Order: sequence, then structure tokens, then C-alpha cells
Amino acid sequence: MARPSRVWERVLAVLLSRRSWATLTAASTSSTKTARLPRMEYQDAVCALNTLQTNASALEQVRRERGHPQLQLQAMRGFLKRSGLEVEELDSLNIIHVTGTKGKGSTCAFTERILKNYGFRTGFYSSPHLVQVRERIRINGQPISKELFTKYFWQVYGRLDETKDAHGGSMPAYFRFLTILAFHVFLQEKVDLAVIEVGIGGAYDCTNIIRKPWVCGVSSLGIDHTSILGDTIEKIAWQKGGIFKPGVPAFTVKQPDGPMAVLQDRAMEIGCSLSMCPDLEEYQPEVGPLRLGLAGRHQRSNASLALQLSRCWLQQRCQTGHLQPSPPVENGSISQASSFQPSTFMVKGLEDTEWPGRTQTLQHGPLTYFLDGAHTTRSILACVDWFREAAAQQECAAGGPVIRVLLFNTSGERDSGALLKILVLPSEIPAAGNQQNFNVTLEGMLTRCLDNQRSWRSLVRQDARPGTEFLIPGGLPLVVERKMASALVFPCILSALRWIAQGRDPVLVSSSQPTSMVPANAAEKAEPLREAAAVHVLITGSLHLVGGALKHLDPSSAA
Repeated sequence: MARPSRVWERVLAVLLSRRSWATLTAASTSSTKTARLPRMEYQDAVCALNTLQTNASALEQVRRERGHPQLQLQAMRGFLKRSGLEVEELDSLNIIHVTGTKGKGSTCAFTERILKNYGFRTGFYSSPHLVQVRERIRINGQPISKELFTKYFWQVYGRLDETKDAHGGSMPAYFRFLTILAFHVFLQEKVDLAVIEVGIGGAYDCTNIIRKPWVCGVSSLGIDHTSILGDTIEKIAWQKGGIFKPGVPAFTVKQPDGPMAVLQDRAMEIGCSLSMCPDLEEYQPEVGPLRLGLAGRHQRSNASLALQLSRCWLQQRCQTGHLQPSPPVENGSISQASSFQPSTFMVKGLEDTEWPGRTQTLQHGPLTYFLDGAHTTRSILACVDWFREAAAQQECAAGGPVIRVLLFNTSGERDSGALLKILVLPSEIPAAGNQQNFNVTLEGMLTRCLDNQRSWRSLVRQDARPGTEFLIPGGLPLVVERKMASALVFPCILSALRWIAQGRDPVLVSSSQPTSMVPANAAEKAEPLREAAAVHVLITGSLHLVGGALKHLDPSSAA
């Protein structure tokens, strides 16, 4: 099988004054039959999987189903059956189903870690991946091994390939296939429960073939994927509430009045209870306040939701006496979920949770990298809030001048201009990480990169005078000097990272990976980076960018 062609990346960089920003932009169960295919390796499986991104039948699926979204679930059930699984088999996975715009992945990570601490064998399906696709399917908190991924991939792929001629040559698209694969893995590996993160929306997301989850959760709602979910937060809330199931308890974090009313209407329509989680401060641990393994104040609502989901699941699974049952709630009504004293397993689970690429900090010598895959207005605001606090603490101890660098990327339909304003006068990037994205053209990447360069120059010209301080509501106060407001375009993420590091990052120095040539005028812009006591690099705007950066900054993630 021929390997797909490589998708190129482009990086736009802007360097500002000391203690301000340099901006980088990069364009960048059991019933499943064993495949009748020759023995294939992990990389062969990845290449075969990548072909599902753009094959003709997948594109036809999208066109056919766009006006009839209910066909998406019908098609998903068909593919599941062709893989050798029945929808009814998923009932045995004891599923926790979580949707939301911001924080659903973190909520799932908290929940999975808590229940793992109780001794349960956990499955966790999430998206997207940062570096390797097998990150999406986890057993006991760890990505499945290359060997397991390869084994189960060819079992599912082979069965679908064997039956495609009888179904017009159709194969499931990328995310559909991985969802089927996750279900197959969890059934084969006999997990005690599966935490399933919705891909996009809820009502018509392919994970919503689940019939009988044990509990459902909704994290913070906002505006995202408007071409699919609708252009108002109320329309988006309707889609998210589509994962509710009759008689299955559901929990939500606090939401604005409009979407909260929609969620309540959906609960009434479907026939389930809906409870709103309390603030994290209302829980009463035995010793001290709850500590979270994920940084940022915005993670507190995710942790509260995780506590409620975990407790509800445990009540149904264990019927343990020390877990006081929640009071019954009438279907369709919304109530305030009660706080409680978290168990030792819960407290430890919240504290030990790790979720790479989300409010993650890596320190390499004088360089500190702050990585967060925020990509919506609300999540970028939360990222800025986290970065401001985390960076300020380190800058106090720097003992000299500090340079701040922003490596920023957006993809898809994001309003990059709105996100840039929150971050205060940076430019943005369409970037690809280690993952190959065959739905974006090189020309599109380059066009966006140049647009970002123009956006940056336009932003810094707006009343930009030496010594002028800017503070955009919710953003960071920065000092901008006109003479430093130039942009540089790099051929790849690694080239940009090495330019920022200027030989001062031992991990990047030891890397043997070659890089493309940098712009001729890059060296003259790098002097402040070489002279600074510390360099703080915020990498945000896209999980694809964060993944591409992590591949180089944490080589073990790509092993």
C-alpha cells in the first residue's frame, strides 16, 4: 500500500520587545472476524487509516448525510454491524458518555482516573490525538500498545473491507472507524467501564449509537463547529443534549440561561433527570482543599462534573452503603446536585490526573513551554487566565529579562481574528502536528499563513507606540514596539522551535531530526532570545499544533 504524501507545514513568527510576545504561526465482542489480510505492521495500519480521511465513498457519505443528519447514526449502525458487532453489545461496556464544547476531554480524564483508582479496568475513548492515533483508545489510562492497535485494527478493517463490495464499496470515514475500533477494543479487553467522549455535537455524533449509558455529562458550552451544530449557543445546546437517554441520569456544569433552558427541555423531551453540579469549593474533603492535576481555574468545573459522574456510576455499580444515594429527581426537571465528601480514591484521582496538551508545562533549561490546545473564544480566555498566573510566578524568579513567545495556530472555521485579540496582538496559524491531515491543501495553508502575517501587522499598527500598554478585556497587558513588529515565515514547526530556543533547549539540541532552511532575516531577530534570562513559550490555538510541538519537545510521546 502506497504511503500518503506528506502534508507540509508553514510557520509565521513575530518577535516583540523584552517581556512581550514573539508570535509564531504554523500552517501546517468478540464477534468481529479476523481479517483475511497478510500480516501488517503498526505503520501500515496508520497508513490504511489515513486513507479513510478522503476516500471517495467517505466524501459521498458527507454529501448525502449533510441534509439528513439522522442518516449519520443509521450509517454508523450499519458499519458497526458489518464489523461484526451489534449495538446491543455496547450495553455491556457500562458507559459514561460526555459531551460539551470546552472541557469534555478533561472531564473524561478526571473521571477515568477516579474510577481506575477504585480498581476498575477502564476504557477511555477521546479525540483528537496529539502525536499518535493510539492515544485515542486507552486502557487503564494508557494508550493501547502498538501491538494491540495493530492486532485489533486489522481485525476491524479486514471485516469492513471484506463486506464493502456488497455495500457499494463504502468504508467508514476516519472518526467512524476509530469509534468502531474503540468499541471493539474495549469489548475484547473486557473493561469494567468505558468513558466515551463525544466527537462533535452529540445528537448525531457517531458515538451516539450508544443505547444505554449509565450516566451522561455536559461540560461547558460555547460557540464551535457552527456549520454543523448551528450558529447560536442554544442550537448547539440542543445538539449536545441529544446524548441524553430515557431514564439515564445526566449532569451539567453551570451554563448560561439560554442553553441551560434548552438542556432542560431536552431532558424533559427524552425523559431523564438533569442535575447541575455544585462549585468545587462546596465539596468537603477530609483534609485541605481539593488539588487538581490539571492547572487552571476553568478545570474546577470539569472536576466537579467528574466527581458527580463517578459517584453516580459507583452508586449503580456498587450499591455501596458509604455512598449516600442522590435524592430522586423527576424526569425533565433540573436540580442542584448535592456536594459530598469525596473518598480518598476520588481525591487522589483528581490530584493525579494527567491530560497532555491541556494546561501543560514543560521546562527545558531557560525555556519554559506552556501548552494548551484551546481553540474557542471561551477556552482561549481560560488559557490566557492560566498562562498569566503560571508565567507570572516563574518570571518573579527569573532573575533577569524574560521574553514571551507565542506559537499559535487555528484550523478549520475558527475566527482567528477574535482569538488573536484575546491573546493581545499575536498572529495565528493553520498548523498540522505529527498527524497527517489530507483535508487541507498546501495552498490553503500558505494562504492562511500570509493572512495571519497581514493580521499581525495590522494589529500592531493600531495605536502601537513605543511604551504604550495595551489591555484587551480578558487578555494580557503587553508593551509593543513598532520596530519589532516584523513577521517571519518558517518551513516547519521544528524550525520555529529551534529558532526560539537558539541552542538553549537541551532536548532540541540533542534531536537528530533535520530542519528546513530558516528565513534569511531570522538571525537578526533572535538576539533578544539569546540574551534573555528566561524564555516563556505559549503554544495554543490548536490541538494539532500542540501535538506537533510535543512530538519534538517530548520525544517519548512519539516512541
